[in-house]
Amino acid sequence: MEFTLSCPISIAQYPNVLLAHGGGGKLMHQLIEKMFLPAFSSKQFPQVVSNKHDAAEINLKSGRVAFTTDSYVVQPLFFPEGDIGVLAVNGTVNDLAMCGARPLYLSVGFILEEGLSMETLWRVVFSMQQAAREANVQIVTGDTKVVDKGKADGIFINTTGVGMIEHSLAIAPISIQPGDVVLLNGDLGRHGIAIMALREGLEFESQIESDSAPLASLVLELLEAQITIHCLRDSRVEVYLVPSMKLLRLLV
Repeated sequence: MEFTLSCPISIAQYPNVLLAHGGGGKLMHQLIEKMFLPAFSSKQFPQVVSNKHDAAEINLKSGRVAFTTDSYVVQPLFFPEGDIGVLAVNGTVNDLAMCGARPLYLSVGFILEEGLSMETLWRVVFSMQQAAREANVQIVTGDTKVVDKGKADGIFINTTGVGMIEHSLAIAPISIQPGDVVLLNGDLGRHGIAIMALREGLEFESQIESDSAPLASLVLELLEAQITIHCLRDSRVEVYLVPSMKLLRLLV
């Protein structure tokens, strides 16, 4: 690929990175589509399927592999029914599950702020251990870096996940078709509101708890029931299915 110093993002409109560039919305997708994908995509690796989903699909001789990575910078570190460690494990497990993959292995990278309490670190590590056990995945490798005090919000975590795709479906946004049925397995926005309420001191009649959870088992049940799935999104699980008698039986 020919290198050029001409930035693909409009410098006049966005001369600097904004928080919104990491928020999952229009600006983040613009950043991915205009900068990252053109820079990192390569025709030299035809085994990599370009599906623009939560995980990359790689076709190897041994089978189809799902590969994903994500970073977590949550504040506060602990919230009702969860913490940054649980979120890191479940988030990466679910990104694999959204491709219909069976999650197997995770890596974890810690960026720790100097002065962080060892008790706080242990609470996060223990939570990750428990979350990995619940999700039936193994954390097999990792890395630790420490930055100067004031250079991080206590802990930043990166997790990378690998899983096997054991079906022939192409589960991705590009597979969505008119007439597909959309199923939701829970309310939307609960985790975000739980974090925001704690951060901003908002009070409600009852405490809002995070619903972060591993979703792979739910997805695998759908696949084992031979439900034709076009796309999955993890908020909590949003499923696009072909209308069929199998779906009607599932709902009953």
